[in-house]
Amino acid sequence: MNILVTGGAGYIGSHTTVALIESGYNVIIADNLSNSSISTKKNLETITNQELTFYNIDVADNNALENVFSNHHIEGVIHFAGYKSVSESVEKPLYYYNNNLISTLTLLNVCEKFSVNKFVFSSSATVYGDNKPPLTEKMLLSPTKNPYGETKVMCERMLSDIAKSKEHFSVAILRYFNPVGAHESGLIGEAPNGIPNNLMPFVSQVAKGKHKKLNIFGDDYQTLDGTGVRDYIHVVDLAIGHVAALDNLTNGVHYYNLGTGRGTSVLELVKAFERANDVEVPYDLMDRRPGDIAECYADVSKAEKELGWTAKRDIIEMCRDAWRFEKKHHI
Repeated sequence: MNILVTGGAGYIGSHTTVALIESGYNVIIADNLSNSSISTKKNLETITNQELTFYNIDVADNNALENVFSNHHIEGVIHFAGYKSVSESVEKPLYYYNNNLISTLTLLNVCEKFSVNKFVFSSSATVYGDNKPPLTEKMLLSPTKNPYGETKVMCERMLSDIAKSKEHFSVAILRYFNPVGAHESGLIGEAPNGIPNNLMPFVSQVAKGKHKKLNIFGDDYQTLDGTGVRDYIHVVDLAIGHVAALDNLTNGVHYYNLGTGRGTSVLELVKAFERANDVEVPYDLMDRRPGDIAECYADVSKAEKELGWTAKRDIIEMCRDAWRFEKKHHI
């Protein structure tokens, strides 16, 4: 089966590409490299031992996207392409609404034109907002005043409406939590362009000496140590979850949390990173950031029951793999 992976050179997309190929799928990647590197293609080919089909296009470009569908018999799509920083979305809301919504709309229109009815969407736990954890798929959505979360909710609603209107449209909406870690080879991992917006790559870069200190935003939350609590999941486990969703896809719209079901505070993660890798990560405690919440972790029982999927890797393995990638690939 030919699967189009949009954003396939990105962090989660690249790991999912590996998992798909290991499961026997043929992958076509579309990525405009706005937050990734073309070197990822070569590294993916080394890991999978095969040549990959890659299109350097913007998924919001209808003509370029139609060209991909014309050249290949696409049978399913996994849609990662989109901007993903909560804090950046607060600063640049139009940037996020324009990119995340139009790319999804364009992709759906092309899927309809070419009769592609299998669709896996990269959503986020951000859609749950201030709901109290553990978060379940049945909760009402209430993104916490940030455009990133709003775009995910809007895309989810679009997909749900399409699934209701088209009898044979099958969509899995994957709400995942905080992906960290890297492939065991050290060849692919989280390598954002510019200063990282996510915690783990910043921790790794501080340990490497690229930044003097880590800024921890908020130490007065109602948590065990005052810092924010998140459900960190190894990116390889997350990638396998996407394959499980595709393998088990049936008509209609299906929602799944992909996480570990356990919360870890920012300080706990920093200490685990230091312990796992025998390094020091200096940090400063700062004021809270707009759009952040105190704690967020998943109820993952639905994915376990319906997809037969659970996260296997622990926080120490996540930290070791992230550091291996950082040492191997960043100056």
